[in-house]
Amino acid sequence: MFLSVFDVFKIGVGPSSSHTMGPMVAGGEFLQRLREQGLAPARLRASLHGSLAFTGKGHASDRAVILGLAGFLPHDYDHAAAESALAAIADTKTITVDGLPTMAFDPEADLRFDYEQVLVGHANGMKFIALDEHGAELYREIYYSIGGGFVVTAAELDHVGEDDEAAIAVVPYPFRNAEEMLEMAKSSGQSIAAMKRANELTCCASSAEFDTGLNRIWSVMKGCMQRGLDEAGSLPGGLNVKRRAHDIHRQLIEELGQNDPAPHIINDWISVYAMAVNEENAAGGQVVTAPTNGAAGVIPATLMYYLEHVPHATEADIPTFLLTAAAIGGLIKTNASISGAEVGCQGEVGSASAMAAAGLCAVLGGSPMQVENAAEIALEHHLGMTCDPVGGLVQVPCIERNGLGAIKAVSAASLSMRGDGTHFVSLDSCVETMRQTGIDMSEKYKETSQGGLAVNAVAC
Repeated sequence: MFLSVFDVFKIGVGPSSSHTMGPMVAGGEFLQRLREQGLAPARLRASLHGSLAFTGKGHASDRAVILGLAGFLPHDYDHAAAESALAAIADTKTITVDGLPTMAFDPEADLRFDYEQVLVGHANGMKFIALDEHGAELYREIYYSIGGGFVVTAAELDHVGEDDEAAIAVVPYPFRNAEEMLEMAKSSGQSIAAMKRANELTCCASSAEFDTGLNRIWSVMKGCMQRGLDEAGSLPGGLNVKRRAHDIHRQLIEELGQNDPAPHIINDWISVYAMAVNEENAAGGQVVTAPTNGAAGVIPATLMYYLEHVPHATEADIPTFLLTAAAIGGLIKTNASISGAEVGCQGEVGSASAMAAAGLCAVLGGSPMQVENAAEIALEHHLGMTCDPVGGLVQVPCIERNGLGAIKAVSAASLSMRGDGTHFVSLDSCVETMRQTGIDMSEKYKETSQGGLAVNAVAC
């Protein structure tokens, strides 16, 4: 399956790629279908199901649906305009968008959290309905938010990957799993990043446009991190979780002049970079899915560690890091999942850690075999990790978990560089194990906030 680096790393808005970005995109897609069919609805209704129902309020899924139906999209999200639109819809109980008539929509009555009906296709299900002036149904559609901001209809879910088969047929390095990736790297003499770049340029863009897009990804990641390091106060949502990155970063800066710092302090630097990103995500700021919002801090933290703390590191290595990470992320998404609602947090932070480990190993000079080994080490030691956000918010344990995921990524890359790339468990075996573990995992540990820390931690 060919999955572009710009599919893996999507610029959007927090706090969740599957629970916020996905519903927003789905609302916009539904509007477009109404336009294409020439329909003139008088009223809109929507319902959230499964994980979207159980943790939707904590993930702002209700706001996201309304904003999607109001014409907002994650990639160019304007916070001030969104707040104004939400206030107007609450006041007038109508939605007005280009190409459609003014439609009745009462957020209290027309958006429902359905805790009973689980739509069969995926844990993150949504239903949209358009009605005429007499209340008769004009059109309905079911959407699934399948992780990382990807959205498909119920009909499309049965055919996911078919279009990608056509795309992969024309790329020079059509690897579908890690084994094929290593075989192609060996036969071509190319790095994983070089093969990924060649595939991208075949399918997606000119070299200049592609480089501009990669630069944009890192710019948004770095900007998100800097805002997180600058901001203090408490996060929204009712848990009164205090932002910690700003204060920890201040302490680390003050300690830079010490003559004999403890070596383990580097872990605090790595953690604070990740926590800054995920605090911004929890606050609803602009973020890059990497591969999801809930795991958005791992990759930028690992890359920042490389740039700021590894001797002779250079920003010229950023494309190699991102392309290598995206190649691994594409394999995981294709052969397992990056959705917490599908396989737990092993699919989110676990995948991000594997991607970051691979990227770091590549820029440290690792061979393709060492890169694959780094990814496997990082993913293996996240297997079985549950997704149990307290209060349905992407805060506890999610923010700290990103820091530890980044630390594991650095350790995995370092361990792989100590060997020649040969190892016992392959990345493909590890990915398949994650998929099977996700199937066996109880639903209460898959982003429903019905088990684990979500019920044992005091939410006050």
